[in-house]
Amino acid sequence: MPEHAPARHSPWAPALAELERGLLQRDVAARALLLAALAGEHVLLLGPPGTAKSELARRLQRLLPGAHYFERLLTRFTVPEELFGPLSLRALEDDRYERLTEGYLPGAEVAFLDEVFKANSAILNTLLGLLHERQFDNGSQRLPVPLVCLVGASNEQPQDDSLLAFHDRFLLRVPVQPVDDAHFAALLQTSVTAPAAAPPEALIDRARLDALRAQAPRTVVGETVLALLLQARQHARQTGQTVSDRRWRQWVALLQLQAASRGACEVDGWDLWLLPFVLASDTSHVTGWTDFFLHRVALTGPLPLDGLERAVTAFEQQLDIERRAPADAQDDSAGKVALARSIAGPGAGESEMVRITSERAQRRYSPVHIEARVAQTDELLARLVELHNELTTTAASVLGAARAHDWLPASWLAQIEAVHLGRCAGVASLLTQLQTTRNGFACLPVDATKVDRPAPVSWETP
Repeated sequence: MPEHAPARHSPWAPALAELERGLLQRDVAARALLLAALAGEHVLLLGPPGTAKSELARRLQRLLPGAHYFERLLTRFTVPEELFGPLSLRALEDDRYERLTEGYLPGAEVAFLDEVFKANSAILNTLLGLLHERQFDNGSQRLPVPLVCLVGASNEQPQDDSLLAFHDRFLLRVPVQPVDDAHFAALLQTSVTAPAAAPPEALIDRARLDALRAQAPRTVVGETVLALLLQARQHARQTGQTVSDRRWRQWVALLQLQAASRGACEVDGWDLWLLPFVLASDTSHVTGWTDFFLHRVALTGPLPLDGLERAVTAFEQQLDIERRAPADAQDDSAGKVALARSIAGPGAGESEMVRITSERAQRRYSPVHIEARVAQTDELLARLVELHNELTTTAASVLGAARAHDWLPASWLAQIEAVHLGRCAGVASLLTQLQTTRNGFACLPVDATKVDRPAPVSWETP
């Protein structure tokens, strides 16, 4: 398969590299977080402690020049003053109920709230307006807040129905798991110490960000993507997952921004890779949504090769039977083989005389028989060649598009490559296997006096 040109260098690549630097298996979370920040959306990271959730939020803050950062671990005893600031004593003297918000959540561009679902109702009600409307009620005033992205973290899904509205405010909900065994050694040898500031090339320029947000609504959502979104809605309905109208609209806006960030004029199917983290109602549905994307866009759905494998095996077994078949009854070659072996003696191995005599003891087949076997094998070979060509063409197309997409996680690309290259290699292996069998049929011993035609080898493909 021909090599493809590498993906062009995205203007957001340095920022993404800084988010991922030294963090293993965090390519999905880092991409989701950066896209959310560019779109002004919020992210929920779901996973156990010690999986770099807060580290990602701190790195995001360092990418935004001059951005203020706020971080808190919430418990059921957390009071509003810890998040929104203490009451102003001077304002109270004037009969005004106001908070001193400097240094607290209302004054932050990037915030990280750990165990976010453990907050009490007083805090959650305030957070609902702050996240969605970017407004904070301070006394009699409703003030805008500079919040770019709030990163929430939790060890588990919310269990209380009263938390569902708050849960829905996070457009992206990304599972984060500990590093797997394959990366464990690298984990122990990798330093994740972060510098005091991000490198200049990684910083998110406000003017460029404003230009991106202005361009995004003009990005076209074509019929192909609309059809995929309709299929996604039907899948959600069939699996009992509720997706609000607001979430669908936010999702499309994020698709447009992602496409615009790539310099594209139209959203394409590969932009939907974030779909599992937008539409999954809880982490148990993420795998199903991931398969939805991979099967429909990356074309990794199951390929029915079992029938072809059975056919190749059936021809191999038939060749083995015909090679082992003894000579006809009137032929005394079998007795000659036994005599040759007795002459050679024990431990003499397969002497030349024994080998020659053994070959003569094999059943001989008519030219018609051999021609029929070879012709039937050639028919299956032709089908395998056609399938291999189709798979190679599909793999070239799919992998070319996947490698060129600026945001597709490397771990997903590796999975997609493994499926397509594995298919091509699997069919190529069957071709080699069947070609060897075909040559075996062609080399069967011949008896030109015979005219028998064999029954075809039985095989079926789905």
